[in-house]
Amino acid sequence: MDDTELRAALAAERTELAELLGALPDADWDTPSLCQGWRVREVVAHSTMAFRARLPHFLIEMVKARGSMNRMLDRTARRDAAVMTPAQLTAALRDNAHHPWKPPGGGYEGALTHEIVHGLDSTIALGIDRQIPADRLLPVLNGMASPRGLKFFHVDLAGVQLRATDMDWRFGTGAPLMGTGADLLMVLGGRRLPAGRLRGDHSARFAAA
Repeated sequence: MDDTELRAALAAERTELAELLGALPDADWDTPSLCQGWRVREVVAHSTMAFRARLPHFLIEMVKARGSMNRMLDRTARRDAAVMTPAQLTAALRDNAHHPWKPPGGGYEGALTHEIVHGLDSTIALGIDRQIPADRLLPVLNGMASPRGLKFFHVDLAGVQLRATDMDWRFGTGAPLMGTGADLLMVLGGRRLPAGRLRGDHSARFAAA
């Protein structure tokens, strides 16, 4: 995908996810997500922070977190999730469908990865079988399976071949670990999946306890 296509995919991803989240009962927003320690509401607060925060605010938060990016992101997600309603969080996503934000050094492919992974953090945890178009998912899968992606998420795939069951995609060598492209994306992102979503000799290794 070129940047024009990636931005169109980003807008579609944000719009579709906002429609889905907007239909949830408020109680579902307290469901633990696949992103350890965060509920659905913290995940969405984190996903939309870049749309709502300006650079001075970001710098102040980094100082408060003593320079730790992870500490800053966790603190702001928890704070914003505590004060914003589900309707406000949904609106922040929907109203910024065409926002030009992209992670430093990641480009629009990085932004699309961010949106898809965090969307799946929520929908998989909620038991929602959301189908992401293959042309939108494939560049994200390939990016996550690159040396840079594997290094960032520290996922050990020794002796494992990831093999998608719903698209023509596989990665690695070893015993097959089978699942949908979306499920394998979450494996690459270091997530533990609910039991039964993966098949293969190594499925328990990547499943939630």
